[in-house]
Amino acid sequence: MFSNILITCIGNICRSPMAEELFRQKGQAQLSYAIEVRSAGTHALVEHSADSHAEELMTELGLDITQHRAQKLNAELANWADIILVMDLEQKRYIEGKHQSTRGKVFRLLENDGADIPDPYKRGMESFKAALVSIQKGTDEWIEKIS
Repeated sequence: MFSNILITCIGNICRSPMAEELFRQKGQAQLSYAIEVRSAGTHALVEHSADSHAEELMTELGLDITQHRAQKLNAELANWADIILVMDLEQKRYIEGKHQSTRGKVFRLLENDGADIPDPYKRGMESFKAALVSIQKGTDEWIEKIS
């Protein structure tokens, strides 16, 4: 069972906060066991709130990420997680290289497709919308996989 789920991106202000809240909401609704979901960034903008585009898109879905504050991935979080979901292959390699205990538990959110989710940071609302569609797809696939 994957009870402790860590979702990461680079800055922890765009993709991973959206994925964290979606995963939490869908997991609570669809899984038969309790999960704890957290997010972090490999190069986090520590203590920054989620990007305003991310907040807006999540609000449209009825989800609130306005209290989110970015945190940096560290050994404690890496060890806490049963599974670590990342946005791209580069992040997977970085995490496994820096935190060797994570090998075998780091996967891309779009692992089934062998695809990355491009970073929408400073690229406008359309990039955030595209990222959210991919995040929703990956979240749905992982919820089904771990149920």
